[in-house]
Amino acid sequence: MKKRKKLSSMMNRWFNKTVSKWFLMIVTGIVLFFSMYGNVLPEQLDIKKFSIAQETIRAPFTIEDKEMTEKKRTEAINQVQPQYVLKPEYAQNRVDLITSIFDSTIEVLDEVNALKKENEESEEPFKEPSTSEKVKMLKEKLTDEVINDLSESTLEALVTSSKNNLEIARDAAVTAVNNVMTERISASQVENAKKQAEEEIRYISLPSDLKEATIELGRYAVIQNEFYSPEATEQLREQAGENIQPVTILQGQIIVEEGQLITNEVYRQLELLGLVDAKQTIYPSIGIAMIVILLLGVVFYHRGKNDKGDIKELFIFNFILIISILLMKGISFLSSTQVDLAYLYPAAMSTLLLKILINDRLAIISLIVSAISGTIIFNGQTSGSFHLSVGIYILISGMAGIIFLTNQNQRSKIFQAGLFVSLVNVFIIGAVLFVLNSQMSYMQYLFYALTGIGSGVGSAVLSIGLLPFFEAGFGILSTVKLIELSNPNHPLLKKILTEAPGTYHHSVMVANLADAACEAIGANGLLARVGSYYHDIGKTRRPNFFIENQVNIDNPHDRISPDVSKDIIVAHTTDGAKILEKHHMPKEIIDIALQHHGTSLLQFFYHKAKEMGKEVREEDYRYPGPKPQTKEAAVISIADSVEAAVRSMKNPSMDEIENLVKKIIKDRINDNQFDECDITMRELQTVEKTLCESLHGIFHNRIKYPELDEGEKE
Repeated sequence: MKKRKKLSSMMNRWFNKTVSKWFLMIVTGIVLFFSMYGNVLPEQLDIKKFSIAQETIRAPFTIEDKEMTEKKRTEAINQVQPQYVLKPEYAQNRVDLITSIFDSTIEVLDEVNALKKENEESEEPFKEPSTSEKVKMLKEKLTDEVINDLSESTLEALVTSSKNNLEIARDAAVTAVNNVMTERISASQVENAKKQAEEEIRYISLPSDLKEATIELGRYAVIQNEFYSPEATEQLREQAGENIQPVTILQGQIIVEEGQLITNEVYRQLELLGLVDAKQTIYPSIGIAMIVILLLGVVFYHRGKNDKGDIKELFIFNFILIISILLMKGISFLSSTQVDLAYLYPAAMSTLLLKILINDRLAIISLIVSAISGTIIFNGQTSGSFHLSVGIYILISGMAGIIFLTNQNQRSKIFQAGLFVSLVNVFIIGAVLFVLNSQMSYMQYLFYALTGIGSGVGSAVLSIGLLPFFEAGFGILSTVKLIELSNPNHPLLKKILTEAPGTYHHSVMVANLADAACEAIGANGLLARVGSYYHDIGKTRRPNFFIENQVNIDNPHDRISPDVSKDIIVAHTTDGAKILEKHHMPKEIIDIALQHHGTSLLQFFYHKAKEMGKEVREEDYRYPGPKPQTKEAAVISIADSVEAAVRSMKNPSMDEIENLVKKIIKDRINDNQFDECDITMRELQTVEKTLCESLHGIFHNRIKYPELDEGEKE
């Protein structure tokens, strides 16, 4: 039955915790969604075609006009003329053809002369071939295409001419054809090109029949050398289409001015911008929902990785975030196209509060959520767009607050942090305005600078004002609460004073040491002081077993075994935690009572047991822990050991005190007692130096005054 009740209790706690988380995240998501929703929907205008515009309408965002872009691209493509390419090899081919015809004719003449020479040597009568026979011999050397294209009279003129004239005619024809064919010759220009070649040949001094034959050959050789290229034409058209830049309607661009007629083109642009569409598009809503889910998902992931079972931190985070978003939305309502108050938003408020109340990580997450939300909420008259400069401003301003408080006593430095943030705000606003090349008057620049200063100071003032509310409302250990707990009239402090006066004196000394050391490293000195007051309250259960309370009595540990002594000494940490829990003391004070000895070894009783011949394990003579989890607990653990050790020394010198402090800190480091807190080696060095200075002031060598004899006394 008990197991069932325990299981039921655990299930109820888990259910309540899970439901609370989902409830907080849903509420925060709703606030984020509706804060940004109105800024992404374009204003719907009640206008008709061919009506008169009642106001000047500007584009709320930048958008590509795809229809106009495609129209311009089509026009550019249609303007591309068909492309023709020159075939330069045609000129050489035709020159070679003419040369070959003349060379073939000369070969025929050479063959005839060779036959004639052979007959002269044989002294037989030679009968020279007739013209038709020579033409036949020439045709055998030519192709059918050439034979068909040339007239008989041309072939006869060639074979009946002298070799010298043929060479002159060949050179004239080759020159004329080459000159003409190097130029572009389209299909419509072929005849003119032939005439040009004919004119060049006609002025050559040749027999009339050979000249006419050469002219025919020249005209025959000239052909078209420029042809239409589909590939080149298509490539040029593609290039012309690609060179067309997208036509965009720019954000803020005037679509129609007041009093102008709303033409078809104007109406089309308004439709494109969604300003006259009766149907509300769902896409902006989906986009905002996706952004909200993404932002809250980051928060959920972080809490899942760092969840310690306490819903309080998540509640504080969401509450501060909601306040920031609502404050942001309120300021956006006051802004206008003439007066932009976005930079007045206290961007560092949430980060200052979350850093002080929880930790840096949640402060940074809140800052990211605020910056992204601000880019949408502060987009003003540019619905559907992002005000990126405000997002950058919020991000840097909030980070400045976190950085300033990194090594500071957080609560006492809030206003100084606000002044630092104001300075950073002025610089970032100036940088943004200069980058955007804003042409403003000096008064406008001054106005924006003042909004930045107001943002920083406002962040500090709001943080100071809201901090006590969160500390009191969520049970956070506040400065006021710590001061209340440090009152000597507190019942528990009276209990220590009356039941264990030595422990009380020891606790006061530890408090002075720990307070100074924590202040030196930027930790919470007041928390360390109050925690020191109560850290040994567990000793009130058996005060006589602790040496500081053994005045004029025997040490009871001399009469009991080391095991029992160990159990009594070790129990004072858990006993103290129980007493503090019973009196509903803050968790931070209870943790210090549990952690101030960590898992350190009770060396005296451990060695005493070994000397008695007992088989003991070192683990059995260690405190149960846990090890110090915070800087304050770590400093108190050092101060506790140092004060007790120095008090046991007789007339310690300054060097002896310094060596003792160094040894205690070194032993704690070697024993890995600081592994679970974020104190650094540099901070430990500062703690060592501060403790030595404080102990020198407490245990300084006093001046010995000479004693007076009886006469001098009288």
